[in-house]
Amino acid sequence: MAKEEGISARSTLWYLVFVGFAVNYMIRINTNITIVAMIKQSDTEFVGEVKVDYACYVPAGNGSTVAELTTTHQEPRSLLRSREGRIISPEQLLLAFLNLDPQKDGFEWNDYQQGLILGAFYWLHWITQIPGGILARRYGTKLVFGASNVIGCWMCVLMPIASYWDYRVLVVLRVLQGLICGLAWPAMHHMAGQWIPPNERSKFVTAYLGSSVGVALNFPLFGYIISWTSWEYVYHFCGIFGTVWYVAWLYFVYDSPAEHPRIHPNERKYIESSLGITEHSAGRREHQDEQRTPWKQIILSKAMWMTVIAQWGGIWGLFTLMTQAPTYFNNVHGWNIEMTGLLSGIPHLCRMLFAYVFSIVGDHLLKHELMSRTGVRKMGGTLCCVVNGIFVFVLACSGCNSLMATIFLTLATTVHGAVSTGPLANLVDMSPRYAGILLGFSGMITVVPGFVSPIIVGMLGNHTVEQWRIIFLITSGTLIICGLLYMAFADSTQQAWNSCDDLSSTSGSIHEDELKGLKTSDLEAYRDESKDEKLEAGPKVGDTGAVRLSSV
Repeated sequence: MAKEEGISARSTLWYLVFVGFAVNYMIRINTNITIVAMIKQSDTEFVGEVKVDYACYVPAGNGSTVAELTTTHQEPRSLLRSREGRIISPEQLLLAFLNLDPQKDGFEWNDYQQGLILGAFYWLHWITQIPGGILARRYGTKLVFGASNVIGCWMCVLMPIASYWDYRVLVVLRVLQGLICGLAWPAMHHMAGQWIPPNERSKFVTAYLGSSVGVALNFPLFGYIISWTSWEYVYHFCGIFGTVWYVAWLYFVYDSPAEHPRIHPNERKYIESSLGITEHSAGRREHQDEQRTPWKQIILSKAMWMTVIAQWGGIWGLFTLMTQAPTYFNNVHGWNIEMTGLLSGIPHLCRMLFAYVFSIVGDHLLKHELMSRTGVRKMGGTLCCVVNGIFVFVLACSGCNSLMATIFLTLATTVHGAVSTGPLANLVDMSPRYAGILLGFSGMITVVPGFVSPIIVGMLGNHTVEQWRIIFLITSGTLIICGLLYMAFADSTQQAWNSCDDLSSTSGSIHEDELKGLKTSDLEAYRDESKDEKLEAGPKVGDTGAVRLSSV
């Protein structure tokens, strides 16, 4: 037996999944902030030391409202361009060696071309959503999730040279990145079904919000990297960090408790009994994996479509704010690159913290039977869509009040964290067996806002307050309508098509095994633990016998 570890296998899994999703979003958002430094600035950008080419600039002496003064009375700040960075990038040295134009003044990309670059990641991202879940069931999440992330990071290293070559080459590279990284999310839902007891899933799904922390930390970090060096080093950092994470992922993560060589026997027994896994049921699960996926039932499922609708609205809001926030703060409020990164990142840290707190509330309501599972999921959907939409509406009305804009952009992004206890967890509730495929199907459809929103912004323009008001009003309307539909028709009960009819027998269905496991796991697993040594950071039992992940 492997030596006992001081931290549970589920805790280790949570941390690496958390960082893995941070890496996944690091790949997505790096261009969102580097593009601010990459494009050519206007010739009338400064009057002396003061930046004046942003929408809310008011010349000294003009009548100004209190809101305008909030934005305009700021200390002078330096240009956003990394071209004047202190450290020359390898790409710039290569261009100089080849006597090619180093683009010192920046790339002359118009608003529409910028929209293409920002949205290109999502053009083919939808294609690999369903294959991601299928490949995870066949080859394991360890391979699919890990390879998807690390290949995307390695492609980041090629992006600076692609930018200097031609913006269309950069677009192609971003499209390929999105295609490969699309495998990651649906693959992880399959691993959750193999490792996490049902009453711990809300908390485990908060690991998905590592994406928010990744955005929150990487936006400011990238801003400072650009300020201190040049924008090319952002992509170099992504390649190096992703590789380090991948090495840890290969060593510590396994596709199931049965495959893990260092898991404590008591933890493995608890997980398997909670999921209804015995030698007999494991054999039937292997046989069940060979059965045909009930595509017709999935496609015709009202519960699934309501979750898709909620995800559509939430992702439209999240991606619009995440993708456009650096450009918005720069073009409208005139923030420098460090402040742009900070203000773009803070909302996503708040989103993660809110997701964690709300998941605890949701699990408490479920464990003590204070609210039905469907009720908890609807509550999460209401917050991440309807309340989110209200905050975005106020953001649209904020005009040149930078304080008001910052507060409500932060609030709008924060409440989207409820998605982990709402629509995201709903997918596992409906069908633990096909959770990866469901997330893939959902992601295939809901990824559309990722490339439609930047195109719309590019067509409307991203320079004036009125243009941004229209952009935010469209986002607000989408969020509220989708949230109201989810509130009215969502259903988180396990669907009949989750289990194959021909697998029913006198020994009971797999679903029955899981239900039985849920009733007995808390008592049996921990009675055995009282006879053996306990894991230091293993699952903990509260006064009610409810089990929680020690890691989250």
